[in-house]
Amino acid sequence: MTLLPDNVAKAAAILRAGGLVAFPTETVYGLGADAANELAVRKIFQVKERPFDHPLIVHIGNIAEMDDWAVDISPQAKKLAQAFWPGPLTIVLKKQASVLASITGNQETVALRIPLHPIAQALLRKFGGGIVAPSANKFTRISPTTASAVHEEFGKAIELILDGGVCEVGLESTIIDMSGDEPVLLRPGKVNREALEKVLGTKVQVASPSFETRAPGMHHLHYAPETKTTLIAPENIADFLKNLRQTDLPIGLVMYSNLDLMQGIHPDVYYVRMSDDPLQYAHDLYRVLRALDNQHYKRIVIESVPDNIEWEAIRDRLQKASGVIRDTK
Repeated sequence: MTLLPDNVAKAAAILRAGGLVAFPTETVYGLGADAANELAVRKIFQVKERPFDHPLIVHIGNIAEMDDWAVDISPQAKKLAQAFWPGPLTIVLKKQASVLASITGNQETVALRIPLHPIAQALLRKFGGGIVAPSANKFTRISPTTASAVHEEFGKAIELILDGGVCEVGLESTIIDMSGDEPVLLRPGKVNREALEKVLGTKVQVASPSFETRAPGMHHLHYAPETKTTLIAPENIADFLKNLRQTDLPIGLVMYSNLDLMQGIHPDVYYVRMSDDPLQYAHDLYRVLRALDNQHYKRIVIESVPDNIEWEAIRDRLQKASGVIRDTK
């Protein structure tokens, strides 16, 4: 059941009692539990069907609370917190000894964020502690950006959903590892590398597949529809459409360019036009993928996006949604 924002006090009480609450952030809806309660944290893994070695993000209410969860916080990490919190940035730091191993995936680091959404902030104030809150969806599936999508995902498996409308950003937070000697980008998001480097005054490396620190969203298949999903380079779409067979159909086709190709398109190709503005595209992406997934097409085909910094987070999510980039040459 979806409840309204004035149930924040009830949500905080459920968290204190060891229950789960879904709530909005500016990025996506999170599935929240008391970060100091081992049994509550384990419920998240069970409900999401998430492997226990995948760490969770701890949401906190203010910068001063960083010290409750992390040690050896560098001046550079504090700079990032001052510049981007509250907001869509998660900072990975060396953890306090008291932090539950189930939160960190048995690593010596903890991921922290202060969300911007007013309902998330109100809940953190009312609860008075850290809340772990991965995206409110089954593991590897499409993150929800509305309360109704959370309900569709879990039904009555969680006790309460706080409805805060459609999430503003639409993609999960940027994650940067500040636990070592050099900053490393673990997951791109709205706060891009250029913005991070401007604040830090140094280059930010991008994590390689073998990078030691694990973080949410680093699994090779993530944010994925149940329908087989394929990326196609813009220059290959015309040939792809021309070579479609009846047995390939129906499909959902997601594009932001090549719009002239839509003239006379096959009636069993359901075409979705996305914005060519990356911020609007990001805002709409998961809603579109979820809607297409519900139509049970044989395949979802997505035009790959530009290879530049403005589209980096979207490119990452599309690659994860398809498992690998499949190019139909």
